[in-house]
Amino acid sequence: MKITVQRAQELLCHAKNKQILVVGDLMMDRFVYGSVSRISPEAPVPVVHVSHEKAMPGGACNVASNLLALGGKAAMAGIVGQDVVGAELKGQLRESGVALNAVIDTENHPTCVKTRIVAERQQVVRVDREEYLRVSASEMARFCQLIETEIAGADGVIIEDYGKGSVQQAVVDTVLAAAATRGIPVGYDPKDDHILKMEGVSVVTPNRKEAFGSAGVAEGKPCNNPLEDEALLEVGRILDAKWKARNTLITLGPHGMLLFNEGANPQHIPTRAREVFDVSGAGDTVIATYVLALACGATYLEAAELANFAAGVVVGKLGTATCTQQELIDYMTAHKEEIR
Repeated sequence: MKITVQRAQELLCHAKNKQILVVGDLMMDRFVYGSVSRISPEAPVPVVHVSHEKAMPGGACNVASNLLALGGKAAMAGIVGQDVVGAELKGQLRESGVALNAVIDTENHPTCVKTRIVAERQQVVRVDREEYLRVSASEMARFCQLIETEIAGADGVIIEDYGKGSVQQAVVDTVLAAAATRGIPVGYDPKDDHILKMEGVSVVTPNRKEAFGSAGVAEGKPCNNPLEDEALLEVGRILDAKWKARNTLITLGPHGMLLFNEGANPQHIPTRAREVFDVSGAGDTVIATYVLALACGATYLEAAELANFAAGVVVGKLGTATCTQQELIDYMTAHKEEIR
């Protein structure tokens, strides 16, 4: 580990003055919790006796939630349906302090909902209600104009692509042009089967599966040492040439992260194994921490190390989660000698 706890505190003290715009697919995450004591007589499936339910902003909204947890400010740019779920989602975001000036409604698209049934801390099944977003040329032009206006007051931008249709090339072009004018960082969390031109983006943060998919390379068994994983290294080189990003940060679950920095030698950022390892939403935490850290003055490597520690916090929690600034500092303090 190169970054110190003191340096992390110095960077994060600036977070309260930094606003990051999150552009992407908005959705609602619903959780139905209960217990299982028998198997259904109708089919070989568990019967879940429901104890309680909760709903929270999901998809790209979870990135905004992570920014707020880390002490930063967040704004959203996205499209929701003119429905009850869309109104509930916007209400929750407003209540948490997320700016919604670049969120628009459309009557032709239902708000995406992902419902997870959880029993005894185990997810039994997930039910998705979603349709690919289709908007008119006039709606897209309005959306891009709102994004451009928001970037004028932003300190960084995150493009969070869940492949639901909000992130299109016109949106990406608008973000990159406006951010270049402002001189602020842009992060992109990709969808492996969604091809977009991203030249000039500050960082792209695919996970291993997304990286191999985006590079068009068959994924094999990972090596314990990512720097000896020839297939992974080749994927990094392919993505460097494809995306022309300043940095590509491939997240590798229990094997940490691999940072490719504009043709320099790849750098491995290891992580510490957790007894609980739930990767739900970990990618959101990574890109939120990374871009916020850059906005606070971190180097690319410092931002990657902070993002790695933040991911270490959230994978120890069940379900989609966030990492607070204090949790990040506490985790770094507890494990700084164990991560090399």
